[in-house]
Amino acid sequence: MSKALLTSTRVILFTIGIVIIVDCVALMAIGKINFGSVVPLLLGIIFVAHGLFWHAIRRFFGRNHWLNRLWYGLWAVFTIWLISFGLFIWSLQQQITLSMQPAPTVTAIIILGSGTVAGKPTPTLAKRLDTAVPLIKSQPSALVITSGGVGFQRTRSEADIMATYLHDSHDIAFERILQEGKSTSTEENLANSRDILEEKGLSITDPIAIVTSDFHTVRAASIAKHQGYQQPITVASSTPLSIRYNAWFREYFAFVSGWLLGEY
Repeated sequence: MSKALLTSTRVILFTIGIVIIVDCVALMAIGKINFGSVVPLLLGIIFVAHGLFWHAIRRFFGRNHWLNRLWYGLWAVFTIWLISFGLFIWSLQQQITLSMQPAPTVTAIIILGSGTVAGKPTPTLAKRLDTAVPLIKSQPSALVITSGGVGFQRTRSEADIMATYLHDSHDIAFERILQEGKSTSTEENLANSRDILEEKGLSITDPIAIVTSDFHTVRAASIAKHQGYQQPITVASSTPLSIRYNAWFREYFAFVSGWLLGEY
């Protein structure tokens, strides 16, 4: 590697690393301590270390043949992962674009849970509920299901809190809302909601709207299809820019985990 190219590489790694670290530290400062902030933070630290101590690191790994092969092997693995992450983001962007289009006539609207605090929906969940309202009001014959179980150290189900929010904030009648209050995952959200649909005489071969966050649309659609939903129509709520890329990063690993667990 030429001296000029090496210098440019070090500057790029250092700059990217600093941006990642600042972003992750800011997220952690507001309580977003999770896989999507810790792993990128470690990656940022590695980038900064390479930018500052490239020659020392290369000398260490160049001590013997096996360490040198490990060095190149790790960068090859990272490159392959980066390509797979890029493909996931591209697929996610396509799904988000599709999910932003006006939904056709559906027989049911399933709103997936996303956490509550002090008996209220989290901002992410409130956004999902707000996004569902125009569809609910424009299609009065569609069945509405709020889906989410009772969280740790909680007394009310997420589904109940969601239904209350729809009623109090948007004047959606309780009589129109069915509550699926046992699920603890997206897989259970959709499986339990499917049972409710079948009890009401509705078929999962019909168009079913699934309202969720934009970053979650690919996984939600994949799980739905795996469970037999033949026309799942994802309706995406936007994610705030401040946490968007953190959410996308976490969702990548959640998608891979779901694939390994056979959820789709």
